Amino acid sequence: MNVTTLILGAGAAGMMCAAHSGPETLVVDHARAPGEKIRISGGGRCNFTNLHTAPGNFLGQNPHFHKSALSRYTQWDFIDLLARHGITWHEKTLGQLFCDGKSPQIIQMLRDEMAAAGATLWLQTTVGEISHDGTRFTVTLDREGMRHIVTARNLVLATGGKSIPAMGATGLAYDIARQFGHAVTDTRPALVPLTFSDKRFAPISGIAAPARVTANDTSFAEAVLFTHRGLSGPAILQASSYWHEGEAITLDLDPDASLYDTLRAQRQAEGRRALTTELARHLPARLVEHLTPALSLSGNLADQSDARLAEITDALRQWHLKPTGSEGYRTAEVTLGGIATDRISSKTMQSRDVPGLYMIGEAVDVTGWLGGYNFQWAWSTGWAAGTAIAAAG
Repeated sequence: MNVTTLILGAGAAGMMCAAHSGPETLVVDHARAPGEKIRISGGGRCNFTNLHTAPGNFLGQNPHFHKSALSRYTQWDFIDLLARHGITWHEKTLGQLFCDGKSPQIIQMLRDEMAAAGATLWLQTTVGEISHDGTRFTVTLDREGMRHIVTARNLVLATGGKSIPAMGATGLAYDIARQFGHAVTDTRPALVPLTFSDKRFAPISGIAAPARVTANDTSFAEAVLFTHRGLSGPAILQASSYWHEGEAITLDLDPDASLYDTLRAQRQAEGRRALTTELARHLPARLVEHLTPALSLSGNLADQSDARLAEITDALRQWHLKPTGSEGYRTAEVTLGGIATDRISSKTMQSRDVPGLYMIGEAVDVTGWLGGYNFQWAWSTGWAAGTAIAAAG
């Protein structure tokens, strides 16, 4: 079987690429259905992009690589695509956009775009040996009990990273990239809950509080969730991309820096109120109870000097914690690291060394923040590679 373009992976990036890569495109995936990460994202409503997408929302060894694709196919371009398909959406916090309906709308939109472009989709297909003779790739595919030998001028690696292996995630793209001489940076789970071996927060599992979480001098102010295993919530997931094992993180439970002045004012107005009662007006009561022994929270407000109130609020604003690990790829939303970008064209996503080899989406060493940024990277790189392939004829 001969095709012009063979795309490995029917996720966000792969389907987007197929919608733009021109005729004789074959997309293959081992899953039973395409776009599984799209389906489960955003609680089933797909946080498909972010209004505030900018280069500073992405990590990678080359901080400039991702600028080209993101500037040439933007969040506004994807929003226009949704409008053409009649998909309505709404904004939640911090520029995060979600479907008004369900995430399968996005998958169907991409399938319709692929069909309009003439692309073919093979599911439950396993990739075997891959070779390149300098002009074309030869790939062995096993599907429905039959073996197919496919030749293609272009091969696109869009199989993602290692996150959520229960959905079939593997390091396949990394293996293929290495086969063709591309380096792979160190990978680790990102956008992932952090764990503590002593399960210290089990007694307050389920409690959430607004906080500013800092890891390696990078801070995020959103909710923190205390769990049986450790810490989760948006602020923790964001900080996890900057945290390394053995390092501490800092929780600021007074992100607005208003608690000290509030306690002083309440001391004047309600001096006989218990300190813990007043703190429980600003923090979850069970969290205050949990912190009481360590911070020696006792007495009434009237009993607390300015210095003592400053000591308490400073402790709440600089709660240093050292996680023992993370929940790993099992629950990580993305993989940090990936195929090194030094030998990839930032404009076309094509290998500088192997003609016709393209690498897109999560497989590449570019990782976005929580909140729709990683989907935008998939749309942008899928479009960049697809249009480059189509332009090459």
